Amino acid sequence: MSILFVTLILGSAMLLSWPLATAMTWAMNPVEKNGGLRQGIESVFRRLGGRMIAREQKWKQYALSLLLFNAIMFIVVYSILSMQQVLPLNPDEKSAIEPSLIFNIAASFVTNTNIQHYSGEASMSYFSQLFGLMWLQFVSAATGIAALTALARGLAGKTRLGNFYGDLMRATFLVLLPAATIAAILLALGGVVMTLQGAAVATTLEGAVQNISRGPVAAFVAIKQVGTNGGGFFGSNSAHPFENATFFTNIIECVCIILMPMASVWMFGRITGRMRHSAVVFAVMAALLITKVVFANYFESAPTAAFAGLPIESAGNLEGKELRFGEAAGAAWSVLTTCSSNGSVNAMHDSLNPMAGLISMVGMWFNITFGGVGVGFINMFLYIIIGVFIGGMMVGRTPEYLSRRVETREMKFALLAILVHPLLILAGTALFAATPWGASTVNNPGFHGFSEILYEFTSSAANNGSGFEGLSDNTVPWNVATGIVMLLARFIPIIFPLAIAGSLAAKKPAPETAGTLHTDTLLFGLVLLGSVVLIGALLFLPVAVLGPISEHLSVAGM
Repeated sequence: MSILFVTLILGSAMLLSWPLATAMTWAMNPVEKNGGLRQGIESVFRRLGGRMIAREQKWKQYALSLLLFNAIMFIVVYSILSMQQVLPLNPDEKSAIEPSLIFNIAASFVTNTNIQHYSGEASMSYFSQLFGLMWLQFVSAATGIAALTALARGLAGKTRLGNFYGDLMRATFLVLLPAATIAAILLALGGVVMTLQGAAVATTLEGAVQNISRGPVAAFVAIKQVGTNGGGFFGSNSAHPFENATFFTNIIECVCIILMPMASVWMFGRITGRMRHSAVVFAVMAALLITKVVFANYFESAPTAAFAGLPIESAGNLEGKELRFGEAAGAAWSVLTTCSSNGSVNAMHDSLNPMAGLISMVGMWFNITFGGVGVGFINMFLYIIIGVFIGGMMVGRTPEYLSRRVETREMKFALLAILVHPLLILAGTALFAATPWGASTVNNPGFHGFSEILYEFTSSAANNGSGFEGLSDNTVPWNVATGIVMLLARFIPIIFPLAIAGSLAAKKPAPETAGTLHTDTLLFGLVLLGSVVLIGALLFLPVAVLGPISEHLSVAGM
């Protein structure tokens, strides 16, 4: 049954990714031959954007526009959350939010992370949910798609990467809005709540009165999954029946999590004209994803250690799971959500068996197994540059990527962008594990408590948003530290690849010879896979031993 479940999800996503990529290319990279409707849409965008989107930008201008827009987003949402108690659409009279938490929320949703140190139904008004957070789930995801489109144009040889504001409008209105609308309709038909009424008041059989939170959930959940955002309308995210009502909605949400990241790989190939290269990259990502899904299901098929010696020990680990879906659904979702930087959950990751929890961390440590919308391929691009460099050095010639020489400047940018990720994770974990900022907030002693701290910084640095919820993370140190990590981890790995693309685009194409390392072969796929695994192991194996691996060995009595 678990094999059929996983095959249905991954197979559906892979099949749908191909036509979606065609649509995304049509939307993001308009050409003269499109004509008709497409050119009419561009005319509307130009009238709406005016001079701001009229001029093509080089990589520095593109990057500056991206940073400026995101800074404005941060300020706007910070202001909305600061004043939610006096703004409309607040039927349940939600009160003001603590300032450090507002900083964390704004940083989280601007960066497409959606880490939540709060419970949505208890803290947020409908206005904050819709016009603050849901709006950000559109434009933050659109930022990632725009950045990938610009990267692809640069690698196709264009010194001007397009216009960020134009790409942002295309991604928002032509890609994300239609996709989210379709997903929202399917979810609403499947039973996910969709209303603007306040909390429902119900009387139990014992006579107690309950206030049952509800709201425009289907619309919120749709963009949360389609845009690899992950922020839940409710505190328990997609483990809540109002967010994930049936087996049908569980399948829809799983497919949505991974669909657009898969399509982004094919879109890159279409824009650059290197479909065979994209097929190799897609195969590497798919191999990593399938491997992690298999191992996660294997580790979760063992019962939790807390049930040792009890009759229930014969079952898999169902503690912390939504029992309608079983351990296979929870394990598969945990991999999809951490491989894609989505961060939503349909089970409590803190309840995963130690090695299954490690698989989730590995997905975020690599951060390239399809990854977030747009940025997943951008992160893989850094490993591609390193793989090309290693391959070139092995045959004693200057490395080349897409017919352009990869030299010292590009390697410096790639290494800096890659090393930022482990630096933010390991430095933050070390600081909070050694001080009361983190040590006093863990609810589990020993190895698992360390894993809770490690997971929180891993999730923040990967712009993921999921967490080991045994951690009391709504404190000023946690809110400020993870907010800063999210901002740095989001924009540094976008800016450096754009710089590499701009640098490569300015170079003359180098003719291919017998010594050229072709990037569309099985050999290159193996080099790329080896680069990812080797670098990831060197960077994170020691800290994995200190956390989940040691916990696994201690539970097993070794």
